[in-house]
Amino acid sequence: MTRALLVVDVQNDFTEGGALGVVGGAEVAARITAFLGRHADEYDLIVGSRDWHHGDDDNGGHFAVGGAPDFETTWPVHCVAGTPGADYHSELDTAPIDVHVMKGQGAPAYSAFEGTTESGEDLTDLLYDRKVHAIDIVGIATDHCVRATALDGVHAGLDVGVYTDLVVGVDPTRSEAALAEIAAAGGHVEPSDMDEGLANPGGAQL
Repeated sequence: MTRALLVVDVQNDFTEGGALGVVGGAEVAARITAFLGRHADEYDLIVGSRDWHHGDDDNGGHFAVGGAPDFETTWPVHCVAGTPGADYHSELDTAPIDVHVMKGQGAPAYSAFEGTTESGEDLTDLLYDRKVHAIDIVGIATDHCVRATALDGVHAGLDVGVYTDLVVGVDPTRSEAALAEIAAAGGHVEPSDMDEGLANPGGAQL
């Protein structure tokens, strides 16, 4: 079975000190790097996704303009294309990443499946062209973009796994619910082989 790893949104604005920083984000970036050091050669394809928003509009209502964000459908300005906030976190080793996918270019986007490669190919077509049948997902944030990516992967007919110790969420309760939702949809939700027995960053465990 051809397998891909999706590294979702491990960006400066989603880690400590960023516009939408998640506690434990830097730690997860480092853990993903350690995982890649052990397992990168076991994947046929490694994909990194990033929010890559416009800086001169509200991205289809995604950015709160003229009012406070509700942190459900509207958000502070974050991950503007070409800015340091949109960069991958420095603890993430990007060398093993084969393809980069950008999403949210002028519109709200949570799932990596809403993104496109630098050449304009969408993720579904990319995986189809590479004959990928299974994906493992790691990254940020469990209760938002990881959740959306995993569910879209299941709906696309892929064998989807989420490594619970290599994701981190904004809210532990919502993150736990997201992982349960992914499992109920048919995804595999389990820890990786990194530091087994340690608490999952963000507290999201089943």
